[in-house]
Amino acid sequence: EVNKTSLLKVRSKSSSLFVDKHQQSTFIKMAEHEQAHEEENLKYTAPAEKSLADIVHLDAEDESLRKYKQALLGSEGPVIVDPNNPNKVIIKQLSLLVEGRPESTLDLTKSVEQIKKESFTLKECTKYKIKIYFYVQREIVSGLRYEHKVYRSKVHVDTMKQMMGSYGPKSDLQSFTTPEEEAPHGLLMRGDYKIKSRFVDDDKVEYVSWEWNLSVKKDW
Repeated sequence: EVNKTSLLKVRSKSSSLFVDKHQQSTFIKMAEHEQAHEEENLKYTAPAEKSLADIVHLDAEDESLRKYKQALLGSEGPVIVDPNNPNKVIIKQLSLLVEGRPESTLDLTKSVEQIKKESFTLKECTKYKIKIYFYVQREIVSGLRYEHKVYRSKVHVDTMKQMMGSYGPKSDLQSFTTPEEEAPHGLLMRGDYKIKSRFVDDDKVEYVSWEWNLSVKKDW
């Protein structure tokens, strides 16, 4: 079963840069089938989008629901972090966390072209987590998630969809950390990978999308 939270779960049959055309074609079909199956599993009917005022007054007589909404919304009034940004979510940065090493960060407020030049390095077998920093303003965001596709030598080798959850507006910077994963290892697994990432919510609003690079090496 595919682990949807893995940053890089690369199959050995596809990890070599020197696969022949038949192997490459076969793997592309496998990757496309896997992606379609994964997307089918994630299909569900998202709740209709409601304004913050609607949510506050919805089911006001339900005490448990009222407490849940209070916990989600907090005690703050209307929250606008950036008046010039109409989005509910403002993604600030993505960080790679490795125990015993400085936090590697990707500034997602830069232009797409600038971000494309950025690259992370991971030592093989290293255990790591991804941490995402963001603001939520104006309205509640429902079903925020991080998605990416990983490519090696133009071959699609993995798709990941990480559900982050629902968040209420806050003036404070919020964060989400993924479960711990382990980088691939072995001669065939080392090399450079291109990752196409985005943040999207239940309403299919895409807040940011970008490309970046990751190198898996024998040592730091």
